[in-house]
Amino acid sequence: MSYTLFISDLHLSPSRPDLTRAREEFLCRHHDCENLYILGDLFETWVGDDDDSGLAVHVSSLLAGFCASGAALFLMQGNRDFLLGADFAAVTGATLLSDTVVIDLYGKPTLLMHGDSLCTMDEEYQAFRKTARSPAWQAQLLAKSLAERHQIADELRSMSSQANSQKAEDIMDITPSEVVEQMKLHGVRQLIHGHTHRPARHEEPSGLRWVLGDWDEQGWYIEATEEEIKLINFVI
Repeated sequence: MSYTLFISDLHLSPSRPDLTRAREEFLCRHHDCENLYILGDLFETWVGDDDDSGLAVHVSSLLAGFCASGAALFLMQGNRDFLLGADFAAVTGATLLSDTVVIDLYGKPTLLMHGDSLCTMDEEYQAFRKTARSPAWQAQLLAKSLAERHQIADELRSMSSQANSQKAEDIMDITPSEVVEQMKLHGVRQLIHGHTHRPARHEEPSGLRWVLGDWDEQGWYIEATEEEIKLINFVI
């Protein structure tokens, strides 16, 4: 049976080897899938494709092996790994996707996003996102040494955690009107995204919206076939 998988928000890091093991088991279990889409935040932080850390090398090897089995792999940048680039995609055999992309999911046009751009009420984050996605800002950051970049990433993560702890929950969730606008703009009735860590299936006036969960004590993925789409969780 042909099927396509979607995951996001694994937040792989050296401090969580259990997540890397779960990722490896997931790939082995689903090596026969047709397509795998990773919709952002594969890593907790990503400081550049020249990262030669043990985690970076191990994960790239896992993904390359998965692609070698015949499955097509697609990667999208998230708010944590927005520096994930063409070199990493080339090493793994993946296709790097833009922020928003429409695919034909077994005959149904489907919009894919990480989801952070939908959270327009979080103006502070949207301002940072605009800066962080700037080619000039990224070039300046990537010109620094790996050690400097890791330090900057740690500082940004700490600042983000502190800022988020002071924000209302609804501010960090998607803005309903933005969902409607994006689905209308791209001419679709189905959207799949992650980022909010609030896994759910939403039937809305604009269409069907699927939200992937993050991987922590349990993992989440969407499995799509010609017959149906399912949001599935499993214990890590």
